[in-house]
Amino acid sequence: MPLLTVSVATVLIWLSPKHLCAILEFARRGARPATFDQARDARRSVVAISLRCAGDGCLLRSVATALLCRVHGTWPTWRTGVRTQPFSAHAWIEADGQVVDEIHPAGYFAPLLTVAPLTAEDRAE
Repeated sequence: MPLLTVSVATVLIWLSPKHLCAILEFARRGARPATFDQARDARRSVVAISLRCAGDGCLLRSVATALLCRVHGTWPTWRTGVRTQPFSAHAWIEADGQVVDEIHPAGYFAPLLTVAPLTAEDRAE
């Protein structure tokens, strides 16, 4: 399944940010919030089968990881953000309020786009 989610993510990352977020927001529907361990396991599975995901492909890695979590019925918080001094952009996932397996600490990048798990109230509607 990780290979399939990487393949789907490879197509999705070419979409505009608006359309990518819309698809991820649709995908998260009905999912429970991912635990840190679930998100970490999904990220490690994606990294294990894709050299791009294991390297500098942070957008691909984060989207594929979120999709793999969704296949298992959960959803992490997916984010993209920037740092201005020096300028750098990055995409990552979080679960249980923690950044999952990234070298940069929480708060290093200012989030610009976020697709978080739906709350229990949102899922009930």
